[in-house]
Amino acid sequence: MTIKRDKVGSTQIGGKTLPIAKAVEAGGFVFVSGQVAADATGEIVSGGIVEQTRQTLENIKAILREYDIELSHVVKATVWLDDVRDFWSFNKVYAEYFGTSLPARSCVQSMLVSACKVEIEVTAYRARD
Repeated sequence: MTIKRDKVGSTQIGGKTLPIAKAVEAGGFVFVSGQVAADATGEIVSGGIVEQTRQTLENIKAILREYDIELSHVVKATVWLDDVRDFWSFNKVYAEYFGTSLPARSCVQSMLVSACKVEIEVTAYRARD
């Protein structure tokens, strides 16, 4: 099995580089590390759960594009919400992005390390021809 690490570089939050690969590919799967609502400068976007969920999913889409795959290839998502009261607003945005290609998912409330409202990690599968 071939394992490709760090194809898309390490993650930056608040201008600090973290010792995390954004994604690792192994055996046809792409494992995307937990992403938050960081913009291109590494700062957390302002706004509530809707804005932060959109930015987080856009970050995931960008990473998946580096592997030439789309959100429809995601087979599993794990979600951490800072506040359980954001659950329904989060779900509305999440459904916009995944549509009918919903992956298996876990969603829990957890205090997050950075000043953000949501963190999402995904596993995608690329079928070999």
